[in-house]
Amino acid sequence: MNDITIGITAHVDSGKTTLAEAMLYKSGSIRKLGRVDNGDSALDTDNIERSRGITIFAHQAELDLGDKHISLLDTPGHIDFSAETERTMRVLDYAVLVISGTEGVQSHTSTLWKLLQRYEVPVFIFINKMDLIGADRQSVLENIRRRLSRQCADFSGSDDEIYENSAVCTDELMEKYLDGSMKDSDICEAIMQRRIFPCCLGSALKMNGVDEFMGVLSRFTAVPERNEEFGAMVYKVSYDPKGSRLTHLKVVGGTLRMRDQIEYMSQDGETVTGKISSLRIYSGEKFRNAELCEAGAVCAVTGLPSTFAGQGLGTADNSERAILEPVMTYRIVFPEGKNIYEALKDMRRLEDEDPQLHILWNEQLGEIQIQLMGAVQLEVLTQVISSRFGYDVQFMDGAVAYKETIREPVEGVGHYEPLRHYAEVHVLIEPLERGSGIKYAALCSEDELDKNWQRLILTHFKEKAHLGVLTGSPLTDVKYTLVAGKAHVKHTEGGDFRQATYRAIRQGLRSAENILLEPYYEYELELPSEYVGRAISDLQHMTAEFNAPETVGDMSVITGTGPVSELNGYQSELIGYTKGRGKLSCTVIGYRECHNAEQVISEYGYDCDKDVENSADSIFCSHGGGFLVKWDEVPQHMHLPYYLNRKSDDEPETEKRAKAHRFVENAVSDKELMEIFERTYGKLNTDPRRAFKKTKVTSIDTKAVKLPDYEGPDYLLVDGYNIIFAWDELKKIAEENLDAARGELINMMCNYQGYSGYELILVFDAYKVKGRHRDVEKYLNINIVYTKESETADTYIERVTHELSKKHRVRVATSDGLEQIIILGNGAMRISADEFHERYNSAQKAIREFMDSLK
Repeated sequence: MNDITIGITAHVDSGKTTLAEAMLYKSGSIRKLGRVDNGDSALDTDNIERSRGITIFAHQAELDLGDKHISLLDTPGHIDFSAETERTMRVLDYAVLVISGTEGVQSHTSTLWKLLQRYEVPVFIFINKMDLIGADRQSVLENIRRRLSRQCADFSGSDDEIYENSAVCTDELMEKYLDGSMKDSDICEAIMQRRIFPCCLGSALKMNGVDEFMGVLSRFTAVPERNEEFGAMVYKVSYDPKGSRLTHLKVVGGTLRMRDQIEYMSQDGETVTGKISSLRIYSGEKFRNAELCEAGAVCAVTGLPSTFAGQGLGTADNSERAILEPVMTYRIVFPEGKNIYEALKDMRRLEDEDPQLHILWNEQLGEIQIQLMGAVQLEVLTQVISSRFGYDVQFMDGAVAYKETIREPVEGVGHYEPLRHYAEVHVLIEPLERGSGIKYAALCSEDELDKNWQRLILTHFKEKAHLGVLTGSPLTDVKYTLVAGKAHVKHTEGGDFRQATYRAIRQGLRSAENILLEPYYEYELELPSEYVGRAISDLQHMTAEFNAPETVGDMSVITGTGPVSELNGYQSELIGYTKGRGKLSCTVIGYRECHNAEQVISEYGYDCDKDVENSADSIFCSHGGGFLVKWDEVPQHMHLPYYLNRKSDDEPETEKRAKAHRFVENAVSDKELMEIFERTYGKLNTDPRRAFKKTKVTSIDTKAVKLPDYEGPDYLLVDGYNIIFAWDELKKIAEENLDAARGELINMMCNYQGYSGYELILVFDAYKVKGRHRDVEKYLNINIVYTKESETADTYIERVTHELSKKHRVRVATSDGLEQIIILGNGAMRISADEFHERYNSAQKAIREFMDSLK
């Protein structure tokens, strides 16, 4: 079947639902023509929608246009419910944007246009209300082209006019128009590529131009290519009158059948398996049951728990984070005697339907907060709670919803070790661009921490809104990356990592430079020209940015951006001084740095040290009991080294060249070392002493990182046999002669020490050799240790690491998993055999390149 999904959207009161009603009536899908103002339209099915005369929820209807079957999705036009509109846009093949002929492009129209652009939805424009006084065809078309796109083309004329208007939009179509080869399919393709936006004019209420518009839709839409494998995109979750949970989705590939089992990930990262128990095709408030839905169809299904708007099923990926966010926070006051936990369950159900209703539970205060877009949504929500759950609520203490972020990357450490518990987590917190939201990643090696523990930590990243330390507002525009973690074989439980993760994030925030963010509006201010001076003065006082006023007749329009906290409430003041002739339209555009951060932080009076639910401190264990360590002292007690310290080992090319230079310079002064050098890299063609006598080496300062105050040189301990059997070239030699492999490793380590400058200790096991005493041998520039009988290399390394790490920076190269745990516990930095091999090869490359430069 030729299924196409078309969404219809508009600025509020542009006649969107009236047009949808007319299209359903004209196509024969409904027999009686309803009206919004009469409360009997086919698509506004909710009682609240009918009483208010606005669309609040997205609704589905069916109609046929020629050989195409259309799933029509009517979306809310009011800005307070625009999150529902954005969610629906993710499943559209085409959109119909309705614009008032008397108003032209309004502020929310521009927002919708940007959203359609973001989701790459091809757009048809219907210019409505052309029967009203003040609606001028050429004026509104020019307004649309100027405010939206020059590719908006008039499709309301004859075929020749449509072809001519299309030709001016693209060079390709102009060539085909001039040589007479242009076809409808060429225009269809250009529309699908968003290179043409057809415009039709009429009056939906009077039925003028509706037939012509439906003809344009039928003629210039095409069925997109579909995947053969099953995939679906969830755009909405709702509950029917009987309480059944409905997942509204579009099948984007393959076929969805009754009793199909689908496996997917919940928002908490858990794997869920659901079975389709019913499959419904809605048209208004009525629906028909179906056995299957093919690619392109829109339906609602039961049997899928834990789904969410924006979720991809099957081959479909999850959608990107929504742009539109609530900007106001309210405290919900419930009737006396109402069980707060039952009320929280009801609020979570509403949040399930509308994810942008951010429900915040404050365990400490025992209260529920909610984040909303505006006053109309507040009024509607009050009615929804009353009608659905049977009790009345009040919304108190309305305030702007602030957020927090950080300026520079920081590493947070959390340790949780009361008696018989253990977990340590290191998380790198990095700032992202504004509007990025929260992102997650893991860079921790599975050698250090098991994959299942890592997954658990990532779940803890996601399962709650982590709060900032300035005002206790949610964190945003950051990336959490798990960079290190440690568990105990016997004592670690799942809840231990929750505690360590929360404390790590919080400790990182306490160590960072934090920024307070506030929501901003993009506004359009229309008022009589004589009041422009007053308006500009007010805008400056509100720290709003504004563009030069545009004058149309005796009215002026000022556009710009400004803080929500300042622009909220300005509408009533505007009406007062313009005697009712002024109009302010605002659209949320995201978060920016707070313009009066110090004042807001002071007014909040948030004390992060007293927020025991979000502690930055850690718990360590000593002498059989746990003790609290304050957040700023945690680095002195942590069991794993800083990840940022490890990153400081990354060397720029100039530093590598300087090291190679120093190594060659040192090698020429030691006869035995020079022999190893020349066996590895070849003979120097010039007198080595003369070549390096006058060379001045410039010291290179690496990027400053906070490091402990170490004394003396850095140490590198190498577990000899582990490295031999981990490096392929040595393992191959060892298969024939282990002594030869050991000798080759010794020579390689001499070269590496000369390059790196570390005090290098090469350790070999001898614990099975009867009567063996520990031998410590100084060989050229390295120390070689052969352990004594009954002493393994890892036992020796553990002991030496413990002592050396008190005053020196210590690295240990090994491939032994157990040894890695011991090493990290003793405060050293572990280098895996593979990583050490990369470092060795990098040193070899740097030395050879330096040698080549001397030729």
